[in-house]
Amino acid sequence: MPLLSRTESVVRQRINRRPSRVLAGSLPWLTIMLGSVAPGWLLIASAPVLPPLGFLMFLAWRQLRPGLMPIWAGLPLGMFDDLFSGQPFGTAVLLWSICAIVLEVIEARLPWRNFLTEWLVAIGLIIAYIILCLGISNIAGAAAPLRVIVPQVVISVLSYPLVGRFVALIDRLRLTPFLVLR
Repeated sequence: MPLLSRTESVVRQRINRRPSRVLAGSLPWLTIMLGSVAPGWLLIASAPVLPPLGFLMFLAWRQLRPGLMPIWAGLPLGMFDDLFSGQPFGTAVLLWSICAIVLEVIEARLPWRNFLTEWLVAIGLIIAYIILCLGISNIAGAAAPLRVIVPQVVISVLSYPLVGRFVALIDRLRLTPFLVLR
């Protein structure tokens, strides 16, 4: 009999609890925006060294929860990133939107994935994003050689699994059930 009362108490603790809709809807957007702002807090350098954390967060959220954000989410989030990244305005809008479309196509073609395929897709998108950012900056008048972005590419590729784990932790927090008060 004590075992039955113990399970009843566990069940009673979970009644009347559910994830917050506000937290569940806004936390992915806020973490991506925070990721866009964060590289400017840590270091100001003459060459790109820190990874584009906003893009890595966007990529991790899109891969972890494919249907969570709409496909047009790259537009406002890219616009926010353009305000803080130092790239010509519209660079992140274009590249994040293309990334969202590419991830949507990959999701339709490969519905079953594992860590290796997700990381390989992320590596390809990260390298393409950083190289295209350099190309667009050079078109706008920067005249930087390709070797300047090598440390940023290496650090970005190696830090992506950590960003993915952080996003998974935030996703767990996002779906934590809270007591519902009426």
